[in-house]
Amino acid sequence: MGKKFRLFPAGASIIAAIIFTSGCMHYPVNKPLTTIDPNSGYRGKLKDREPGNSDELLIYLTFSGGGTRASAFSYGVLEELRNTEVTINGQKQMLLNQVDAISGVSGGSFTAAYYGLFGERIFDDFEQKFLKKNVQGGLVRRMLLRPDNWVRLSSPFFQRSDLASEYYDKLLFEEKTFRDMAATKGPMININATDMVTGIRVGFSQDLFDLICSDLSSFPVARAVTASSAVPVVLTPITIRNYSNDCGFKLPEEIERIRREHDISSRSFHQVSNLTPYMDAEKHKYIHLVDGGVSDNLGLRNALDRVLLLGNLWNTLKYFKQENIHKVVFVVVNAETEVSSSWSLLGTAPTISAMFGAYSSVSVTRYNYETVMLLRESFRRWTEEIQKNRCGDGPISTEPGGCGDIKFYLVEVKFDALKDEAERHYFKRMPTSFKLSDKQVDDLRDAAHRILAGSDEFQQLLADLK
Repeated sequence: MGKKFRLFPAGASIIAAIIFTSGCMHYPVNKPLTTIDPNSGYRGKLKDREPGNSDELLIYLTFSGGGTRASAFSYGVLEELRNTEVTINGQKQMLLNQVDAISGVSGGSFTAAYYGLFGERIFDDFEQKFLKKNVQGGLVRRMLLRPDNWVRLSSPFFQRSDLASEYYDKLLFEEKTFRDMAATKGPMININATDMVTGIRVGFSQDLFDLICSDLSSFPVARAVTASSAVPVVLTPITIRNYSNDCGFKLPEEIERIRREHDISSRSFHQVSNLTPYMDAEKHKYIHLVDGGVSDNLGLRNALDRVLLLGNLWNTLKYFKQENIHKVVFVVVNAETEVSSSWSLLGTAPTISAMFGAYSSVSVTRYNYETVMLLRESFRRWTEEIQKNRCGDGPISTEPGGCGDIKFYLVEVKFDALKDEAERHYFKRMPTSFKLSDKQVDDLRDAAHRILAGSDEFQQLLADLK
């Protein structure tokens, strides 16, 4: 009897623990929105920039996916921009203060989101809190060594990515939401994920959440970053609820016009068609989000898609109240991998893991190339659009400050820019996990400094700013 009495409390404790944790066995559901207010929420046109940010210069950074390798590489770019002094409107300042937007994917979204929330604090603690920490090991321990999490993970409504989101919140993001992100002064941060069902790129901004009648303000930044980095199989999708048709949402006139014209050969029509599934909550009640690299591993499509949705670049500039722009700068930070060439020397069949790695690397690399070329080839058309709208039927003056004064810059920060072949292979073959050695992190930062500073296009920009 004594033994039974002593054992009962232990059994009761286990049962109590299960009952206690059962209330946490469901992922947090995004909140509905009853009324659309285009003048509130986390939107690019409402985001306050840094003091002294020029309305004549637009700088757009994109941070690719690739685990801690991508996070550290993009962090090095931020460091170099902070170290680069320029004179804007007669005042000396760091070029980093002129950044207007950052688009992040997967590993790159960690750096982008942290900078968006905490600004220059990133240079004080991001290395120790994230880059030089075994994040992957910490997450695995939470999954395997915590009995309370075993119970939670047994639920079909609480999976590995939900646990990862909690871990990232505690580790890095301090339970901040997009309301906190909107309240900061600095660049608009675009975090990108992929709809598992449709393959559509999904960006976390109130403009998109209007479409599904949901309030982004209360949505955790950590959860968005988890969705952006939810590598299929390794992590599970992040699920959000679609409440469309419950808030009176209507497509903006520019987008509705493209939809009415129904030109199936138009890329703009194709982009608008991507929105259609989300306008019917009965058929698309839930949206399951996986790694943003599945739809765009550079984070560059965010800007390209916006232009397509609004019809042209001039409409886009008007939407963001940036008609006075004279220099548009894209800095594309690309931490892509490569397939080992050793298989070309072997007659045996590659392993399954090698085949999977080759498939993902080759497809991502080729899609990255096409995306960058699409951007580069758009510059001529965009230049003509801006000049036509500014100058009308009059002469096109390309003198500084004139109606035709517009120039585009494409600065690519990627390992291919390194002249030493062995060094290129060293960086491209680093793992895409969330665990690197301190030396690897420092090497990546140093490489980012050297590649950006050594870019001919970047040096041309600095010369033009003088």
